[in-house]
Amino acid sequence: MARKPGTRTATANGAPAEVGRGAGLEGTSTPFYTRRLVVGVAGIVIGLIAIVLMHLVLPEDYANVLLNKPTQKILADPAFNSSYPLSIQNLMWIIFFVGLGELFVRYTEGMAEGAQLERRYLPEDERTVLQANDLGIIYKAVKEAPGNEGRFLPRLIARIILQFQSSRSVDQANSLMNSSLEMYLHEIDLRYNMLRYVMWLIPTLGFIGTVIGIADALGFAGAAQYDDPELLSKLTSRLGVAFFTTLLALLLSAVLVFFMHIIQAREERSLNRAGQYCLDNLINRLYEH
Repeated sequence: MARKPGTRTATANGAPAEVGRGAGLEGTSTPFYTRRLVVGVAGIVIGLIAIVLMHLVLPEDYANVLLNKPTQKILADPAFNSSYPLSIQNLMWIIFFVGLGELFVRYTEGMAEGAQLERRYLPEDERTVLQANDLGIIYKAVKEAPGNEGRFLPRLIARIILQFQSSRSVDQANSLMNSSLEMYLHEIDLRYNMLRYVMWLIPTLGFIGTVIGIADALGFAGAAQYDDPELLSKLTSRLGVAFFTTLLALLLSAVLVFFMHIIQAREERSLNRAGQYCLDNLINRLYEH
């Protein structure tokens, strides 16, 4: 129930006094791109550790498929020549863990965006009406709250307040909110460009590995003795590893795509909730004589 026009209004129940004390993730002082770099390096290190563990633990047939590690039978072949451990498969595993690190960064950012809704920046009762004179304390509290640098909800609240104070128009404030939500949605999409490149790069490396493997198998067949009874077995083994390279790449990429869609949907859901929060507790409460 709105108050009568002409009466002085106030924020609800001292809500701005609780700004910055809500539960949830707090922002860190570490710059975002620095954290991405640190997580990327950590992904490379974890990838190398995973390769070493698979090298030591997996049976040689599985290690041959997943890492292109030569088996004892292949090593016994005098015509054998390999660049292992500098294989396409190992490179794909490292890039895969870098992609997982990028997903972890996006997941933590999405959690932090969702936690902003628990800060209670705006009055949430059913009686309070906001006039231009009441918005200064909310704007100041939003700007001074710790851990909200670059978050969607504080930026949206600040933009709406500035627009209303300059124009005294609820319609213009609402239009600005809608256009801001569209820009923020595009901003979320841009944040996944590196992940999309990783998900394109892994299958590409898989196809390259398959082509290299087929070329190597054909070169081996051309140089081998045709009366060798194990020629067919050796050739099919090399071709099998070559084709499994593409299969491994597609599986790794599918895992990244699955988690990326879940995490991106979470970020977009947090943005939608921020827009709904501003509409219910700011736009619909604005009043001007």
